[in-house]
Amino acid sequence: MNAPENPSPTTTFALIPPAASTPWYWHLVADELRERGHGVITVDLPCADDSAGLEAYADIAAQTIGDARDVVIVAQSLGTYTGTLIADRVNAQLLILLTPMIPLPGESPGDWWENTGYAQARQEQAARLGWAPEQDDDPQNVFFHELSDHMVEEVTAHAVGQSGHPFQDPLPLET
Repeated sequence: MNAPENPSPTTTFALIPPAASTPWYWHLVADELRERGHGVITVDLPCADDSAGLEAYADIAAQTIGDARDVVIVAQSLGTYTGTLIADRVNAQLLILLTPMIPLPGESPGDWWENTGYAQARQEQAARLGWAPEQDDDPQNVFFHELSDHMVEEVTAHAVGQSGHPFQDPLPLET
């Protein structure tokens, strides 16, 4: 995958959300990209479907992107597994990973947490910030600390259930 230094003005951005999220997750970014003249494709993954794993997520994302040209994939958190699976399939010009769960070949998203030392890092951060243990489990502290109260209400209202199935699937890539 060859990546240009800057996406062209006619670039189409394919936005892949994190776990438990719908295309709404990207509404502010999507609006901004459209205002700047870019194409936007928001991927709706079957988060609550217990029969859908990483391959189903990849199939849906690739089908949603379809024949779009000059695609830049933007994937966040768990969505990075889907993004890495489809980058070559849709001939993406660039893959952007936001707060990524950067997968190793054969690693499942469920294994990623332990393999990266996530729990230890979170404990160290909580100690640096002076958080009590229960504060470290509070989504307001972990995910929403930079959002207004109004935006937190919106995000919470748009959250969907997340199946555990994708967290069990090993990433079927060799590199």
